[in-house]
Amino acid sequence: MLWAFSSLKDKQMKAIKALEEKMGVTLLAFSDIEVEYANLTEEEMKVLLQAEKDMGLSLVAVNVK
Repeated sequence: MLWAFSSLKDKQMKAIKALEEKMGVTLLAFSDIEVEYANLTEEEMKVLLQAEKDMGLSLVAVNVK
């Protein structure tokens, strides 16, 4: 399972915005995604790790169901 930003409906956005205003904070909404982590070779892992370093990001290799 992987977590990603939620795709929100207008009603949900309005409710979250109201909470943000009431609480004085910014809220982030996440939902789970059913994925299977990819089996990478040692060479693919090296390429992925270098890409993360170059871009300053964290990348996750998955097989989407």
